[in-house]
Amino acid sequence: ESERYGERWGRYWLDLARYAESSGFEHDYDRPSAYHYRDFVIKALNADMPYDQFVRWQLAGDEYEPNNPLAMMATGFLGAGVFPTQITANEVERVRYDAMDDMLSTAGSAMLGLTVGCARCHDHKADPISSMEYYRLLSTFTSTVRSEIEIDLEPEKYQEALQQFEKEHAPYLEALHNYEKRVIPVKFENWLKKDSFDAFHPIWEQIDFQTLHSKAGASFRKLEDGSYVVEGKNGDSDVYTMTTTLSKKGVLALRVEALADSTLKQNGPGRADNGNFGLSRIRVFITRKGGVESEEIPLIRPRATFQQNDKHLSVAAALDENPNSGWAVDPQFGDNHAAVFEFNEPLTLFVGDKLELHLEFSVNKRHSIGRPRISLASDRNAGLRDITLPSTITTLLRGMKESSSVKGGITTEDRHLLMEWWKSTDVGWQTVKGKLQEHLLQKPEPDRTKVLVCAEGFPAVRMHSQGADFFEKTYFLKRGSTNSKGKVVNQGFIKALHPDDDSGNPWKHDPPEGVKYSGKRRALAEWMTDVENGAGRLLARVIVNRLWQHHFGTGLVSTPNDFGGFGNQPAHPELLDWLAVKLIENQWRLKPLHQLIMTSATYQQTSHRPTRNSSVEEQAGFDHAPFFPAHRRLEAEAIRDSLLTVSGRLDKSMFGQGSLDPASSRRSIYLTVKRSRLITAMQSFDAPEPLVSQGTRPTTTVAPQALLLMNSPFVRNWAKAFAERIRNEAGDSMMDSVDKAYEIALNRKPGRLELAEGAAFIAAQTERHRSSGSKNHEMLALTDFAQVVMNLNEFIYVD
Repeated sequence: ESERYGERWGRYWLDLARYAESSGFEHDYDRPSAYHYRDFVIKALNADMPYDQFVRWQLAGDEYEPNNPLAMMATGFLGAGVFPTQITANEVERVRYDAMDDMLSTAGSAMLGLTVGCARCHDHKADPISSMEYYRLLSTFTSTVRSEIEIDLEPEKYQEALQQFEKEHAPYLEALHNYEKRVIPVKFENWLKKDSFDAFHPIWEQIDFQTLHSKAGASFRKLEDGSYVVEGKNGDSDVYTMTTTLSKKGVLALRVEALADSTLKQNGPGRADNGNFGLSRIRVFITRKGGVESEEIPLIRPRATFQQNDKHLSVAAALDENPNSGWAVDPQFGDNHAAVFEFNEPLTLFVGDKLELHLEFSVNKRHSIGRPRISLASDRNAGLRDITLPSTITTLLRGMKESSSVKGGITTEDRHLLMEWWKSTDVGWQTVKGKLQEHLLQKPEPDRTKVLVCAEGFPAVRMHSQGADFFEKTYFLKRGSTNSKGKVVNQGFIKALHPDDDSGNPWKHDPPEGVKYSGKRRALAEWMTDVENGAGRLLARVIVNRLWQHHFGTGLVSTPNDFGGFGNQPAHPELLDWLAVKLIENQWRLKPLHQLIMTSATYQQTSHRPTRNSSVEEQAGFDHAPFFPAHRRLEAEAIRDSLLTVSGRLDKSMFGQGSLDPASSRRSIYLTVKRSRLITAMQSFDAPEPLVSQGTRPTTTVAPQALLLMNSPFVRNWAKAFAERIRNEAGDSMMDSVDKAYEIALNRKPGRLELAEGAAFIAAQTERHRSSGSKNHEMLALTDFAQVVMNLNEFIYVD
């Protein structure tokens, strides 16, 4: 049940996933949100997530549970590989096929123990995998890209806070409801009787557009106040085209408001990262009823509430033809801004005439307005911040002012519409509403964090690429060359793993309407975990072999990433199959399988391997290695973590951003893996380069390993802390110090000879440091001894 289980065994899976937190190649850009995948692996293993689910989520977590943070984090598996960040137009397609191959090859070797990638240029030379089957599998990832999205990692915590807020907010809602139900109708009727409509005569009449279009592909969401929040894609440049039909006489001015909004960065009013915008040009066109050609109406005398300067970033610059100049408002972000433009002659619009407004944004990249509102006025002196009313209300007020019969004969619908508007002018309503809105500011927000996912339908992480992020179709490539395209391929799987060659693709189902994904990654996940008709049995064999490998030092199949013809045959096929069946029977849970292996007589026997004891075994080539726990060195991470543990300096905090500092006190799994800055101490003890899936690590014995343990300043500091721990727990006695050091570091008592030699060593070092004039000679001697213990083979080897 220890939380350290996920951290220890998660390291093995991260090797398989070629996990790193940078892109690789010469620029090796960081992936600052990639660590969430590492956290997913640890959490999933600690929770004993069924292995088939563990696999499915890594291939298509966004398709299975898009609202589950862990499922989204899991897809980082596909995007953990290397990727070039400088891609010319001629390289785009080849690089895209390389990226898809990395996803497929890693999934194939890590999960199925198959070298699927060998069939990229030709049929596999050793396994029954044709080149066509390779490309059908490859098409699974046609539109899969790396994306950074914001996710609330603790939705339960947010829901609890939201429920508490809603409980506290209920009285404010009730007060407003009661005021609107009991007070407003009475006050409204009194207002109607007073006939005081002039006080509300609007200067600006907002326009309700019938169609809105963004050239860059953004969408518009209308708010109650007549403004539009712009959402979705934020192109480097954009043109908003807004059209409506209306009838109005004597229009002399047009107002463009850029309003602040909490959904925008820095509260806007622009969509740029700093909240700014750059309106490079505004144009107005009129198409008369029944006409085809439109007429551009010139605008004159611009003025604004604020402009960034009085030259190329002024409101006047929005009327010239220069695409690099325009109205901007830096540094007044988070405020409402407005600009007024006049017509040279009064503009009259008749029923059926079409008004078309163009707002162009090209001053700077991604600098469009985030929440525009457009109004017209029949007064050249209309103020920049004068009141704006919807056209329906202005029509009603105008009619009631001109004819008293209208006032008494308005329909129930119009009366309700007018009262809904009028209540906003009532001081009492404003007070009650104000208290509600003030409390609304305390509403909790999801604590969103950027997470690197590899999925479909989200904007891709953009690098320095001169082409598309992905292509709509995947082709069969002759000899693997993008210059020799064959036919378009549809998703398919490896027939050798189907009981029925004619089964087609029963795992593929059309995704629900409106979703952004294709459903192909989910189909792959279903096929891979299907025990009856898919690759599920092979999936089970591969993972149980990996567990056996890490318990015994050697797997039942000694080539854990290759169960095919190029790999080695199982040392005991029946045992491998039996363990796979046990895994499936236990609902794919790994912890019971660990228990089964570790409580077996095979695991509990000596690590001494007998020689072949019969001519039959010798002739059969029987290998004892997989059946006796190997005498082997700990991995780099386990050695470093052991040093930290005995020193008492180990920081056990879990998850979150890692560190490149080799002196960090956290467990080694939390060290940042940057491909161009791998930590030397870890590489000295054979930590792999995360370029491809690693099923086994090499184990070398070279001089730099011993030199590192003897001379590294980090190790020396940890030895000093170890010595302080020994002194605190054992006192000043040399014998007790030796005894305590063995107990802490080796989990046993020293033998009689070890005890005597240890005490003698401490005494000799004490005298040596005293004679050299060192002040703290006793502590220095104990530090020397602590470091010697850290250098013992027994400390870094497992028997």
